[in-house]
Amino acid sequence: MSESEGVRRTPLNRERVLAAAVAFADREAGGTDALSMRKLAQDLGVVPMALYKHVANKEELLAGMVDTVVGGIDPPAAGADWKAAVRERVLSARRALRRHPWAPRVIESLPAPPPAVLGHLDAVIGLFRAGGLSADLAHHAMHALGGRLLGFTQELFDASPEAAPDPRAAAQLAARYPHIAEIAATAAHVEEDGSTVGGGCDDQFEFEFALDVLLDGIERLHLANWTSAGARRAVE
Repeated sequence: MSESEGVRRTPLNRERVLAAAVAFADREAGGTDALSMRKLAQDLGVVPMALYKHVANKEELLAGMVDTVVGGIDPPAAGADWKAAVRERVLSARRALRRHPWAPRVIESLPAPPPAVLGHLDAVIGLFRAGGLSADLAHHAMHALGGRLLGFTQELFDASPEAAPDPRAAAQLAARYPHIAEIAATAAHVEEDGSTVGGGCDDQFEFEFALDVLLDGIERLHLANWTSAGARRAVE
């Protein structure tokens, strides 16, 4: 037997396929749009048909990639109260997904949440219930938190800074939409020396601000023994 014949190739399995697919999407500018079974097979040094023993199609591949990413979410520290535990888990989800910028769009595109996403959502509900929140309030809290549970939000405005906005166009927009212009101006902070810093919104700050506002409101409702039935009666 030759030396090359004696060297065993690392066996292909589902975990290896998914890890290679995640690495490909992280590396390529097109993310999952650039990913194909053929390109993934080339990366792994196998024929494309070998992949189909482990993933049936690209949709199943994408769902498995999401499971791999979401599997990186850390549980909260033991002993934390429910609000701190939920906050810690959500921010861990945000860190996990920010390492893979393609992941939020893939999660939103899947026809159904894959197992790891369902497990994460179930764990968050479990934290609410362990903290004494009713199933009713936990249900509405999950709706309110929405995509933040997985660490991302759908932004109302483009928060990316522009290098050199046209002053005339900016003035025209400000004249037409004065209130938008007013809050946009708050994204630029003036230092004590009069210099201006910051060319746009701080995405992490805005995420945590909204998360804390929602959790504070959920806590207030919990302490007031809020129920959805009572709220509906109050508006009838």
